Amino acid sequence: MLGDIARLVRGNGMPKTDLVDEGVGAIHYGQIYTRYGVSAAETISFVTPEAALKLAKAQPGDIIITNTSENVEDVGKAVAWLGSEPIVTGGHATIIKHDFDPKYLSYWFQSESFSVQKRGLATGTKVFDVSARQLAKVRLPVPPIVVQREIVSVLDHFAGAGSGLIEELEAEQEARRSQFQYYRDLLLRPESDCQWLTLREVAGDFGRGKSKHRPRNDPRLYDGPYPFIQTGDVRSSGHRIVGFTQTYSEAGLAQSKLWPRGTICITIAANIAETGVLDFDACFPDSVIGLVVDPERASAGYVEYLLQSLKSTLVAMGKGSAQANINLATFEDIRFPFPSLGEQERITEVLDRFDAMVNDIGGGIPAEIAARRKQYEYYRDRLLTFEELAA
Repeated sequence: MLGDIARLVRGNGMPKTDLVDEGVGAIHYGQIYTRYGVSAAETISFVTPEAALKLAKAQPGDIIITNTSENVEDVGKAVAWLGSEPIVTGGHATIIKHDFDPKYLSYWFQSESFSVQKRGLATGTKVFDVSARQLAKVRLPVPPIVVQREIVSVLDHFAGAGSGLIEELEAEQEARRSQFQYYRDLLLRPESDCQWLTLREVAGDFGRGKSKHRPRNDPRLYDGPYPFIQTGDVRSSGHRIVGFTQTYSEAGLAQSKLWPRGTICITIAANIAETGVLDFDACFPDSVIGLVVDPERASAGYVEYLLQSLKSTLVAMGKGSAQANINLATFEDIRFPFPSLGEQERITEVLDRFDAMVNDIGGGIPAEIAARRKQYEYYRDRLLTFEELAA
């Protein structure tokens, strides 16, 4: 077990507000699954020397691993610190001090073997956690150091050879997305004969979601037949929300509300003004606004594309407090351009076709990127799988 061959030190403190432009190198737990890869020799952020004195220190060669996330996939994401000086980390992260090849261990934390184990160890419902104590129970292969280094060499080569092509494909996809946004905004430019209406004026139902969670994190509220959408599901959805990471039971539904397929979801806290159209009936929390469009007044697809186009405006309206947010009152004051219903449907059809070319994972560039990543993951897991010796 990991706890038998390594020492685990849980971080503490260090909110994002502590991060500065220079000082002692620091890795915030949220950056590990958004900004870092398998290893790092430089940090993106820093803290003051005074703040660093109170924080857990990672020495060169240590692993920093996340303990907490909104989804199980990001829990246990690791980065090997390969810089020349000690750095610090904060809460929701654990430092692993060990005698492995650092990148071997970091690569192993990406493997399917670890993924299976962490799903069994993770606790929580809305927020998932794998504590340092639970991480210590993880079983992992410990081949000789020369074998570890050879595996790292192979995976580095494979990742390097494949990442160049993936980066080119991702750059091409990003260029297409920019092109899509340009033509989307052009198509949505108001015409002289548009009506200017608030969202409530085109809504059949309009309001915030409900998720009281009482008692908090009661397991009886979850693991039932009703999809429960979180802000992260909306953020990663694209135009349509086709997946979910949690479900409600009948008890959970009794504290919430089931919104119908076709509802437009709008996030109003944290990553605000993210939107998507539900592809199934679902519940969601009060950090999400639900809009069921009256089909005689507007097209749901048109409204969602319109909100995408105006995202920067909505985000700007939500700034000015400790945590950016917008609310229902925001939409009572804003009037949006609505052409005839036929014109809305025409615009939606054109943008749907364009969106599919750019983002459809079933074909084109997204499918090629997914295939390359899957190929890499297959060989990585093969290299990191060993037969366990008999006791």
